[in-house]
Amino acid sequence: MKHFLLSLCSLMLIPCAVQAQYEHYYQNLPIQIEQVKPVVFPDTKVNIAKYGALPNQDSVLCTDAIQKAIDELAKQGGGHVIIPRGTWVTGPLRLRSNIDLHLNRGAVLMFSTNKELYVQPGDPRDGSKKCYAFIRGSKCENVGITGEGVIDGQGFYWRPIKQKKVVRDGKLPEVWEAALALGGVQKPDDKTYFYWYPWNLNPDLGIPNIANDPITQEKMRPHLVNITDSKNVVIEGVTLRNSPKFHLVPTRIQNLIIENVTIDCPWWAQNGDAMDPGNVQVALIAGCHVSAGDDGICMKGGTGEKGVAAGPNRDFLITNDTVYRAHGGFVIGSEFCGGMQRLVVKDCMFDGTDIGCRFKSAPGRGGWCEDIYCVNIVMRNIREQAFLFESGYADRGAGISATAGDDQSKFFPEWSNITFRDITCVQPKNVLFMHGLKGLPIHDIKFENVQIIGVRGDTGMEIDYAENIHWINCSITPQKENSFKHTKKFMFNGKDLTE
Repeated sequence: MKHFLLSLCSLMLIPCAVQAQYEHYYQNLPIQIEQVKPVVFPDTKVNIAKYGALPNQDSVLCTDAIQKAIDELAKQGGGHVIIPRGTWVTGPLRLRSNIDLHLNRGAVLMFSTNKELYVQPGDPRDGSKKCYAFIRGSKCENVGITGEGVIDGQGFYWRPIKQKKVVRDGKLPEVWEAALALGGVQKPDDKTYFYWYPWNLNPDLGIPNIANDPITQEKMRPHLVNITDSKNVVIEGVTLRNSPKFHLVPTRIQNLIIENVTIDCPWWAQNGDAMDPGNVQVALIAGCHVSAGDDGICMKGGTGEKGVAAGPNRDFLITNDTVYRAHGGFVIGSEFCGGMQRLVVKDCMFDGTDIGCRFKSAPGRGGWCEDIYCVNIVMRNIREQAFLFESGYADRGAGISATAGDDQSKFFPEWSNITFRDITCVQPKNVLFMHGLKGLPIHDIKFENVQIIGVRGDTGMEIDYAENIHWINCSITPQKENSFKHTKKFMFNGKDLTE
């Protein structure tokens, strides 16, 4: 009887132990938020080599073998599809419920440069085309990508390059010359600079066009990982690199875990966002390392009524993450019509980003904010502003404006109820740019125990259309003594507050 009771107690402890897997992240938070729940898979394992996949063969695709392993294991109730050590070349893959795509250490899942593999059937109404994400899943429950391997999108053959972005000291880097060596076409960006597009590449590369012109092909660039309308998603341990567009795009997810993930993207990559969770309820992003060509950890919330219907990004904990190169370390926008609720960014470092905390949107793309906290953050080597709020942002991509078609008569961005606490920023160029809208000011923003040390630029702070901006126990020092004395460094609603 005693043995039976001990066994029963042991069984009762198992769920408790599983539940405790992420509890340590949720200690000492500024507000209470809903915690993520672990994602559990059956123990069954299948190796893709048993389905005919061959490693280290540049001309041999493993797509069918990997997809067959996923599909057959899903029919059996799920488990782990093992990608062993080696380089495995593949086309697009679709995840299923109860499937963990597990990459062993030394495994590289390399996506083919043949763009035709990814083209979806065109819309019969207008002939439009899109591309499948390299790894996608929709309407799944219990799905994962885990392990210590690498997923490589070979995005160099997809992305345009903005000459103005890469030029340094009047010189172009090797990447521009490398792009021109592939062929492609150049289109003017302005009177001085150009875009290079990977369209009409050299025939010997064997990379066909998938559109009749470079701008249309640009619109077809796929994401590396895109999981939508699903429940219980875990991305853990893997390295994602070189996406044609965004690297990790979980959208309309219930219970999302992104832990110990590395995202590595060239600094010059056009629209090379690291991770863009949108309309996600209950999420943990912990222990990640990010270098991106665009935004680092970026919160999205959909556009228009669809964004509203999908609900807010809510109950997020972003902790122990490091963002190196990126347009912004922690970012909201530009589209967030569904809103933002209970987001905590804690114990993070932003090192070398263009902007530390970046909040950007525009009429037609905006939403609401509630209980957003950025606490205990270290920022250094910030190329522009430590903090930026922009209510009139326009995303001008490679020949495309993402905001041009928005209905600007509604869905206005309301930046409010945001707290920055216990933050140290060393040597940013400037401190704060805050640009609200006439009639809809940015409001109720609190800076507490914030230290800005060694400001390098000559515009420390610029604030337009804002109210109830609180600075409590904060300090700002320039890099050089009296460097703020004779220039308009601190602006508030058009008034010089330098003195």
